[in-house]
Amino acid sequence: MNLQVKHEGEFQYIDEGEGEILLLLHGLFGALSNWNGVVDHFSKSYRVVIPLMPIYEMALHKAGVPGLVSFIEDFVKFKNLSNMTLLGNSLGGHVALVYTLKNPAKVKRLVLTGSSGLFEDSMGGSFPKRGNYEYVKERVGYTFYSPETATKELVDEVFDITNSNAKCLRIIAIAKSAQRHNLGKDLENIQVPTLLIWGLNDTITPPLVAHEFNRLIHNSELYFIDKCGHAPMMEHPERFNSILDKFLAKTQVRETAT
Repeated sequence: MNLQVKHEGEFQYIDEGEGEILLLLHGLFGALSNWNGVVDHFSKSYRVVIPLMPIYEMALHKAGVPGLVSFIEDFVKFKNLSNMTLLGNSLGGHVALVYTLKNPAKVKRLVLTGSSGLFEDSMGGSFPKRGNYEYVKERVGYTFYSPETATKELVDEVFDITNSNAKCLRIIAIAKSAQRHNLGKDLENIQVPTLLIWGLNDTITPPLVAHEFNRLIHNSELYFIDKCGHAPMMEHPERFNSILDKFLAKTQVRETAT
């Protein structure tokens, strides 16, 4: 699916389909193509919105989880969005959690996949090994169970990012911020239905992290996908979409019934 990026004010975003809003938040090295399978499937019956977070452009003193949450708050206000299902991968999950804690009235459901916020084997600090393409390729491949999921296009994109000093400084600042902002004590305050979809072979946020999220978020359910790393929606899009479909339908029915 060829996603069309819209430009409005200071924001760039994807906005496909109509209906109830699914707001998708990408990770630290997240590309729009990461969400192709989700957008293609769900835009038939939902409005799928993906704001491009200014990870590589934001002011250095704002480069961190709080700065990204503030950006999403501004975007949601600008687009007048409400009653959203927030779906975040990796750093995007972390931002989704903090946003939900701060703006519970705006969020109907929460979906986390490979989320940071408790523990992650951060790639941010190790990526700036400048000019070494094979090293970057290896680290990007480490994200997935099947390294071939890391396409040349994706590796090239990350390689270009790591060769920019300004972008590297922001990546490191954001990665350190994510590690500092541990949400363990706050997760009991998440009240909305929460779905956890995790790669059973995730080496960045291992299965133990998923179990801990499941324990700390009371109204949550956890599903593992086998032979899958840190980005289930990329490695196993059909399985990911199937789990999400059932969760959305079930929680819709439950809400209607109450």
